[in-house]
Amino acid sequence: MTQFFQFESDFVASLRCIPMQVRLKLDTCGVKLKLVQWNQLAQDDRQQLIDLPCETEPAVQQYRTFLHQLVLDRTGSQASDLAIDPHPAWLDTDNIPAAVQTKAKDVGVTISPGQWSALTPLQRFALIKLSRSSHENSNFLPALKEFQIGVADAQAD
Repeated sequence: MTQFFQFESDFVASLRCIPMQVRLKLDTCGVKLKLVQWNQLAQDDRQQLIDLPCETEPAVQQYRTFLHQLVLDRTGSQASDLAIDPHPAWLDTDNIPAAVQTKAKDVGVTISPGQWSALTPLQRFALIKLSRSSHENSNFLPALKEFQIGVADAQAD
């Protein structure tokens, strides 16, 4: 299912940045795709990476193989491999990662366990990615608002 977030709206039409749903697939299949490589792909290639499934083990392997070949064909370079986390934090509905809690507190929000578990895996993934210190974090607060997690929500829980 194609899902773009509102906080991605400034680049979705052009797909100049890698959308969260593709970033999730990259982490799932263990491939590091650099932005420069992404930008060398044709619009149709980017759309295929959005549309292709990557949930079941066979689909993950097909996505990985397709992506490696696509990057090689279009850029002449190899995409790097990443270790695949067998228990990714975005699938854990019970534990809010410390980095997410810290970033939320930095913007004046407390995320309750109920709010965390109610998020979709893609929403949890987005918050995890947006809370990393190495990430440009300007979309963290807009993501919280989009996911309806805010100060009032946190106090109501």
